[in-house]
Amino acid sequence: MLTHNKPMAKHCSFRVGGIAQDFFTPNTLNELSDFLKSNQKPILMLGLGSNLLVRDRGFLGVAIKLTQLNQLGVENGIVQADAGVTLAKLSRFCGSQGLNGAEFLSAIPGSVGGALAMNAGAFGFEIWSSVESVTTINTLGKVFKRSVTEFNIAYRKVAPQHKDEYFISASLRFSQTNKQQNIKALLKKRNDSQPIGEANCGSVFKNPPNNFAAKLIEDSNLKGFCIGGACVSSKHANFITNQDNATADDIENLIKHIQQTVKSMYDISLETEVVII
Repeated sequence: MLTHNKPMAKHCSFRVGGIAQDFFTPNTLNELSDFLKSNQKPILMLGLGSNLLVRDRGFLGVAIKLTQLNQLGVENGIVQADAGVTLAKLSRFCGSQGLNGAEFLSAIPGSVGGALAMNAGAFGFEIWSSVESVTTINTLGKVFKRSVTEFNIAYRKVAPQHKDEYFISASLRFSQTNKQQNIKALLKKRNDSQPIGEANCGSVFKNPPNNFAAKLIEDSNLKGFCIGGACVSSKHANFITNQDNATADDIENLIKHIQQTVKSMYDISLETEVVII
């Protein structure tokens, strides 16, 4: 379905963001491919919007939401997951199939497509450690099967060797002998340490080598610091919450203030994990 002038605040977990000129939600891969073949506008691929900050002036192009591409299955121990499958659903599915190693995904509030794009992880585990292959689609609507060797994988970073392609599904192998941890225990650990229930994007900054972004921010006395309606969480310093009708500008200005403060105090440059559009 194609609509117009859609507020991105409704599709990002920060609950901020300007208007997307066009907004398309494909129900099938063929619908997506056909749309891309005729599209001439800039593209913003979107899942749950849990790692995304869209600026207040919006997006002059088409936002494509992949949540309806959500098929999930398993064959010969290999899990096939579309980009729109939530990580929580994937984690539960693997557990129901007796597959160990996907428990950490239950603590990440995103979908498979976004997780592949940023090598999402939690509790010391990352999704690309389980990827066998991926399927992508380019801006012309052509579909490709890609091997892991066609991507340069790093901490919270995935650099493809092919331009203008987007993840639409993955083949995943979860074959650990034992469970990483009980999912309920992981979720309790997350809920105890993170501002669950408040509008946020998850971790804002990547952890620098041999350090932790949250500790650097907390040691800079920024816990609870606010700009406009955007505040550094008093529960976890690497989270920014939309506490009082924040604008995207409030959040971006707070991000910059944190970076400048940590740089001046510790000579460490914090790199954002959140994607700013």
